[in-house]
Amino acid sequence: MELNKYIDHTVLKATTEPKDIIQLCKEARENKFFSVCVNGSYVKLASKELEGTEVKVCAVIGFPLGAMSSEAKIFEAKNCIENGAREIDMVINVGMLKAGQFAYVRDEIAEIKKAIGSNVLKVIIENCYLTDEEKKIATNLCLDAKADFVKTSTGFGTGGATFEDIQLMKSIVGDKAKLKAAGGVRDLATAEKYISLGASRLGTSSGVELMTTGTADPNKY
Repeated sequence: MELNKYIDHTVLKATTEPKDIIQLCKEARENKFFSVCVNGSYVKLASKELEGTEVKVCAVIGFPLGAMSSEAKIFEAKNCIENGAREIDMVINVGMLKAGQFAYVRDEIAEIKKAIGSNVLKVIIENCYLTDEEKKIATNLCLDAKADFVKTSTGFGTGGATFEDIQLMKSIVGDKAKLKAAGGVRDLATAEKYISLGASRLGTSSGVELMTTGTADPNKY
C-alpha cells in the first residue's frame, strides 16, 4: 500500500501564512502526496508551487461551519477552480440537515457539483454533530447529488473521524462514491485502519510524520 497516495496534506488553521503553504507544498512534492488541502485564498499560491507536479490542489468551501448561503459557496467553488483547484471539499449546512430541510442540502451539493464540472467534489457532513440516522440521511443525500466523495469531518468540530462512522458510511455508499476520513488521523495504525474499512483518502496535517515516524503531534490538526 502506498500510503502517500491516500493523503490530502492539509493546513487550514486561521493563523496559516503564505510561508506555511509554501512549506506544505514542498512536503507534498517530496512525499508525492495525492493533494494539498488549503483555504481558498491560498489556492493560487499552492497551484503555483505545485505546477509541473502530479500533486493536486484541493480547496475547502463553506469552511468550517457550512452555514454560508448556497450562492456564496457556489461562487467560492468556481473561484477556487479558476485559480487551479482540482478538488473541492465543501461543508454541508448542518443546521438545515438537522431541521429536516433535506432538499436544501441535496440541492446545494448538486449545484456545487454542477458548477465545478468534472472536478472532484468531496462533501463534509461533520459527523460529530449528527445522530447515526442523520449520518445515514446525509450520506444518501450526497449520493443523490452525485458527489464523488463523502467526508467525515472538518477537523474543527467537536470530534473527527471514527472507525464506526467510516463503517456506517461505507455500508451506504458501497461502490457508488468514495470516502474520506479526516480529523485526528495522526498515527500509522489509525491511517491503515481507515483504509482497511474503506476510506480512499485521508485528510491530515500529519502526513510527513505518518510517512517517517508513524506518529504525529496531537496538537497539529
